[in-house]
Amino acid sequence: MGRGVGIASACASATVVNAIAAGKGAAFGIDLRVQATVRITKQRKISGRILGEKKESPKLIETCVRRVLESIGLEKSGAVVETTSEIPIAAGLSSSSAAANATVLATFAACDQRPTPEQVLELGIESAFEAGVTVTGALDDAAASFFGCGVITDNLKRRILKKFKVDPHLMVVIHVPPKKFYTSKVSPEKLHHLRGPIKSVHRMASRGEIWKALTINGLLYSTALGHDSMIAIEAISQGAVAAGLTGTGSATVAVAEPDKVVDIVKAWRNWPGRILITRPAVEGARVEGV
Repeated sequence: MGRGVGIASACASATVVNAIAAGKGAAFGIDLRVQATVRITKQRKISGRILGEKKESPKLIETCVRRVLESIGLEKSGAVVETTSEIPIAAGLSSSSAAANATVLATFAACDQRPTPEQVLELGIESAFEAGVTVTGALDDAAASFFGCGVITDNLKRRILKKFKVDPHLMVVIHVPPKKFYTSKVSPEKLHHLRGPIKSVHRMASRGEIWKALTINGLLYSTALGHDSMIAIEAISQGAVAAGLTGTGSATVAVAEPDKVVDIVKAWRNWPGRILITRPAVEGARVEGV
């Protein structure tokens, strides 16, 4: 790659505690990735494409590029940005946060700049608010995607309270229903009754009871949002250490020892949709080429 082109990627994440109800969240990175390629131009126009997803709006990635260029005094430049992704869109797996992280990093790389993690997260979150794809700013998702580990966060104060490691030998099994479910369509007011219970679940996660928190959080949000909680319960009955709705759905994530994966997959074939098998992330966002 020559000067003026940057390539970067970031990983997906799975929810431990969804921050919409109480403003505090937790998540961990999983090994599905999105890659962004940014090419700086002289045309003062920013155009984006999400390859393989013609119906999805490129507004978020275009906003990320513009905000980065403005932050380093290159607002008169233009750019072309393209993303490719292994992450199902609108399923609760942080496809937006990962795309923002990858795009922000790729734009800095294209401009020969090295940002701090705080800069990347802040620009991505502000872009997500502007593009209308987030309710809380999703610091939990963004930080898990950027650092590739587990994080416990205060989304409203934009603070990472704690990081934690997930056993890399565990497997992550994901059920993705046929229908997408967009976080931006969820009203925090409708989830206000979950505020107290979710605060308790967040404290549980902060004490290190990550898998218990993930399962209880998933049951609470599945019930509140009208998703089928039996998918998670079936995974638990098949030996998963934790299972629950991720994000606002529509996907369900199960965390399990490798020898339990086949049983979980067999049980989940009773539900329509596709099943992905992956692992906890071992690496977060990275520059892949300049």
